[in-house]
Amino acid sequence: MTNYVKSFATFIKDIIKSREMIFRLSRNDFKVRYAGSYLGIVWAFVQPIVNILVFWFVFQVGFKSAPVDNFPFILWLICGMIPWFYFSEGLNNGTNSLLQYNYLVKKVVFRVSILPVVKIISALFIHLFFIVFIFIMFGIYGYKPNIYNIQVVYYSFGIIVLLLGLSWITSSLMVFLKDTNEIIQIVLQFGFWLTPIFWSYTVLPKRYEFLLKLNPMFYITQGYRDAFIYKVWFWQKPNLTIYFWTITLLIFILGGVLFKKLKPHFSDVL
Repeated sequence: MTNYVKSFATFIKDIIKSREMIFRLSRNDFKVRYAGSYLGIVWAFVQPIVNILVFWFVFQVGFKSAPVDNFPFILWLICGMIPWFYFSEGLNNGTNSLLQYNYLVKKVVFRVSILPVVKIISALFIHLFFIVFIFIMFGIYGYKPNIYNIQVVYYSFGIIVLLLGLSWITSSLMVFLKDTNEIIQIVLQFGFWLTPIFWSYTVLPKRYEFLLKLNPMFYITQGYRDAFIYKVWFWQKPNLTIYFWTITLLIFILGGVLFKKLKPHFSDVL
């Protein structure tokens, strides 16, 4: 057990030492992804906005959804959809990171463990834009920034830690099992509909609420709403907070250990 702790500590130190390289690679990844298209990086923001507008039109215009807890439906909706967009894109890109950068994986001196991190930071650039988008939308509807909004930093950090652990697991499995990507797509589809993003979990009977709360993204999406709508601090939900960080840190540690175990075999398979 002691050897695992020491090796994992070294693993984390390597990530910290490589922070400048991670940022450079993330910035380059973000630029290259949309190189060659006429609108360039604009496409990174167009699709999420279109998705938001489609859901808003279907549920508010089509189904005549009423304001949720006296808040305009569109504001309630974006507080759930925007963190999910980041989680979904970060996990998708992180899963495929080793395959995409296989030429770096084969380099003996390169810290392969930073590649999923690069993808997560690259997706973070888009997420930061949409956090600003949330503030703009709330401003349009007459809601001013308040002290509770700073929690968006805390909840974004929570997504990053969760994504990093999951991406270490999925990216390392992806090298040996190409079906991993398809499995992730199915899980994300189920996760999107089962996470209360465009519907309130209060519509369920109380006895079933605990099932939703087992999903770590429940904590995140509700956290964004607490930060922008309900004005609730994260420490006011101690049970959910402890559960989220327990699960997230377990995934993080498991991901780090699994990645380190399989890393020596990556170059042989790729």
